[in-house]
Amino acid sequence: MSSSLKETFKDSAVETRPAPTPPAPAALAAKVRTLGPSMTRSMQRVAEAVAGDPAGCAALTVTGLAERTGTSEATVVRTSRLLGYPGYRDLRLALAALAAQQEAGGAPAVTADIAVDDTLTDVVAKLAQEEQQCLADTAAGLDVTQLEAAVAALVSARRIDVYGIGASNLVGQDLVQKLLRIGLIAHAPADPHLAVTNAVQMRAGDVALAITHSGRTTDVIEPLRVAFDHGATTIAITGRPDGEIASYADHILTTSTARESELRPAAMSSRTSQLLVVDCLFIGVAQRTYDIAAPALSASYEALAHRHSPRAHR
Repeated sequence: MSSSLKETFKDSAVETRPAPTPPAPAALAAKVRTLGPSMTRSMQRVAEAVAGDPAGCAALTVTGLAERTGTSEATVVRTSRLLGYPGYRDLRLALAALAAQQEAGGAPAVTADIAVDDTLTDVVAKLAQEEQQCLADTAAGLDVTQLEAAVAALVSARRIDVYGIGASNLVGQDLVQKLLRIGLIAHAPADPHLAVTNAVQMRAGDVALAITHSGRTTDVIEPLRVAFDHGATTIAITGRPDGEIASYADHILTTSTARESELRPAAMSSRTSQLLVVDCLFIGVAQRTYDIAAPALSASYEALAHRHSPRAHR
């Protein structure tokens, strides 16, 4: 299937697809953290204001919020839409709900960056809190409709290719290992050249899944584009749903990330949320293929059982 033909098909499908459900109030702070770096500075001011003071901003009109942030009404509306709300009215309702949650004790946790002189006790506490927040943000912002569509594609796939570089490839390998254990044909080439040559063989009925936090990794975008051009169903797991990777993805699963710092690079903070999405995909597939998956998992466990108790087999 040519790229232009598939684009036409995607455009027609989008026209009949129901409008996405606005994010739940709990997902607002996660959206700001995830999309903030890609926003213009004026939009960042709006996003930071609503995330930092949901109660105060919920009481403001669009004009009032524009004046408070030193921006324009158009910027406020654009920011609302980028965060997933049809308009500012919907954002105000979410802000009011979020403020109520925070007043009831559900305010999101905020931790300081890890310092070079922190004790290991402090490091453990800070990392645990950041990881928990990252997982909560990803769960709150994950589009279940997109997740269900991705699971359905994996269940019926003739073969599955997973593309990722560095830490993202490790996450891809984790998914492939799980899928192989329940009888699916899956690959996660670590070499970018091999990924492209594999993608050339993809066809309709196959699935290509790309993992890239930035959404801009060329060595991940290229094989996904090739698979897309050859008619495969394509899925992207990314922290930047507005990144270039989205141009070649039929389904997008958005991840969150903890704040990046000198001692905690993006590869560390994005891995946790990527693993959550991968586990959700695997469980969804296993549920829908339970009659095959359960015996396969049992057989693979039994095949390796003797390796877990070597003394019993001496």
